[in-house]
Amino acid sequence: MKYMHLIWAALFRRKSRTFLTLVSILAAFLLFGMLDATRAAFDSGDSVIGVDRLITTSRYSIIQSLPASLQTRMEAIPGVKSVGYANWFGGIYQDPKNFVLSFAVSENYLDIYHEMELPADQRKAYETTRTGAIVGEALAKRFGWKVGDKIPLQSTIFPQRNGDKTWPFDIVGIYTPAKGAANGTDQQFFFHHKYFEDANAFHSIGTTVGWYVVKLTSADKADSVAKAIDALSANSDHETKTQTEQAFNASFAKQLGDIGLIVSAIMGAVFFTLILLTGNTMAQAVRERTNELAVLKTIGFSSQSVLGMVLAEGVLLLVLGGVLGLAAAGIVVPIVTKLSGGALNLPPIGASTWILGVVLMVVIGALVGALPAIRAMRLNIVDALAGR
Repeated sequence: MKYMHLIWAALFRRKSRTFLTLVSILAAFLLFGMLDATRAAFDSGDSVIGVDRLITTSRYSIIQSLPASLQTRMEAIPGVKSVGYANWFGGIYQDPKNFVLSFAVSENYLDIYHEMELPADQRKAYETTRTGAIVGEALAKRFGWKVGDKIPLQSTIFPQRNGDKTWPFDIVGIYTPAKGAANGTDQQFFFHHKYFEDANAFHSIGTTVGWYVVKLTSADKADSVAKAIDALSANSDHETKTQTEQAFNASFAKQLGDIGLIVSAIMGAVFFTLILLTGNTMAQAVRERTNELAVLKTIGFSSQSVLGMVLAEGVLLLVLGGVLGLAAAGIVVPIVTKLSGGALNLPPIGASTWILGVVLMVVIGALVGALPAIRAMRLNIVDALAGR
């Protein structure tokens, strides 16, 4: 640290060049922070809440329905506490861009998903209102909904029996997610599956469901119960695939693509470009200071000291820009979430992102400073002062 004033002076010897390089580094780590938040949002299904739940879907496609008759057979399997079900609705509110994550669910759905906390009076109102719906707190804030509102949702798939795709609902409850619930839990809209069955033009009442949610007596029984459930429909035209809720969420996200791979590929390209850019900046900066470095050696600075100062210069350049970039990401991510109306629910920049970011700053800084630093260490004083 005793040479910090020399490192700082060398770094800002060409202020405009250093500023532009810092802006490039800032942009790279801003993108890194936002992409890592996106990855974390898709990985949020790994919440510890729900490890005692299984999801049973069609083995062939999530859009293929399952027989309603499976429920009683599944409930009879040892280790099963209760079985609920749900169906995708695909709602739109007023405008096609206002997509609502909406589901028709069984009457016991809220008992299975205990992390959705709903006041008792609102739960009672939901149970007694045919067109009643409960919505997440963030979703309600997004559209300004409150208990007592009557709202229309247009289904992207299911028309009513009268041919109208606009379904009327009564908001009877607004739930809040418990601590530790998966990211986006408060963005959902639930209503009675019975209402969906009665009014849906494409649905035969009481015959099929979209998927089952199985509550276990113990998480240790997940594997045996999953195998037993799938054995019920083996070699039939409705074979099932039963998996943990975390695995289901991950596979559902992968229908959009391998988010982790996409993020890694983008960041790999960004950081490769960043290495080339900052490496060129460092090489040029050291080349311009050849005489100065020779003078430092002449007055007693060791080759190792010169090596360390040039390396520190590269690391300092990356750390300055990287910290500013991640700090900017911490500001931008909540703004993006707010501007999206909550449709894109990104988590804040956490400690893991900062730790990984700082490691990348140091590693990239050392990489871009390594060659110029070695060149400076090997510098011959006589040749450098002679301009050779």
